[in-house]
Amino acid sequence: MLQWLSRFILKQIGWKLDFDLPQASHYLLIGYPHTSNWDFILAMLAKGALKFKFRWLAKDTLFFWPLGILMRAMGGIPVNRRVSTGFTGQLKALYDDSDELVIVITPEGTRSHRDYWKSGFYHLASAAQVPVALGYIDYPGKKLGIGPLIELSGDPSADLKRIKTFYQDKIGRFPEKAGTIQFRQSDGQR
Repeated sequence: MLQWLSRFILKQIGWKLDFDLPQASHYLLIGYPHTSNWDFILAMLAKGALKFKFRWLAKDTLFFWPLGILMRAMGGIPVNRRVSTGFTGQLKALYDDSDELVIVITPEGTRSHRDYWKSGFYHLASAAQVPVALGYIDYPGKKLGIGPLIELSGDPSADLKRIKTFYQDKIGRFPEKAGTIQFRQSDGQR
């Protein structure tokens, strides 16, 4: 029922799914560009339409009672971004302990413009030794999809160059809010 309803809603609002789900049991899926709260709603509709099982990260302040119960049931994992908690290690352990796991991260870390991406996704994928899938939303084409699955090389500059090439024609709801695909100088090797 949820699958049918999700597909029906997407069709009614004119959105298309461009999904060839990666044939891997463990990977990290980045979502870009993330410029609007509507991105989350569309991603959840795609999740339902495809019966796609993934977990997703969001700031812990969104997991207040009673909404937190629903957010966790939908696959949400709260992140405390105010203090260092060893979260990358906790997520690596989650990958290690799971037969199948896809975690979605928006590397911009916000819906507002940033001059850089947060490097946490890169560090997590490297630590957990999982590939990265390039998820996208393209408002002009009304399309949601997943591009190639890439193995990180350990050279952040080279990997970001490949990622930037893929995303060059993907446009968010508010293009001016899309973050620049680069790491902050001090983050690249953290």
